[in-house]
Amino acid sequence: METDSQLICRVQRGDQTAFAELVRRHRHQVFSLALSILGPAFAPEAEDVAQEVFLKAYRSLGTFRGDAEFGSWVYRITFNQAVNLKSLARFRRPNLRESALQNVVSDEAGPDRQAETAQRDQALTECILTLPDAYQSALRLYYWLGKSVGEVSELLGVPENTVKSYLHRARLLLQGKLKERGY
Repeated sequence: METDSQLICRVQRGDQTAFAELVRRHRHQVFSLALSILGPAFAPEAEDVAQEVFLKAYRSLGTFRGDAEFGSWVYRITFNQAVNLKSLARFRRPNLRESALQNVVSDEAGPDRQAETAQRDQALTECILTLPDAYQSALRLYYWLGKSVGEVSELLGVPENTVKSYLHRARLLLQGKLKERGY
């Protein structure tokens, strides 16, 4: 199996199938990172980000010097692209999935309990949105997508200790913000 560096050399010589292999190898991580930044309600936008990232990477691959791994480079492009889009997406109403609506009308818990849960979840979401983007991404990647600290480190392009610090600080900030709201 060829390394990313070998595939990049083939792409730079005009081999488009090599780029397709790079996309295949990194598409899931790129999408996951974009989704972790934009939030779970913005999966279609995360797909758009992933497509745009690979277009930018393809156009810029001729100038890729190899100072960093291809994965780190493309994840940095993803992070920047998603943060830029998030500044616009933040003001739109999230797309509700059918499963979210089913949870609201579920008969398993009484209406009071459902209302409390929905209110708490809304408060948590609002508090998360006030955190710095790096903290939000670390939280979503680690807790929501179940990535390890090492995987989060690679996706965000920071050392593992920095990820641990992001998670710790994010939890402390969330705890304080939720306490202010009575949770």
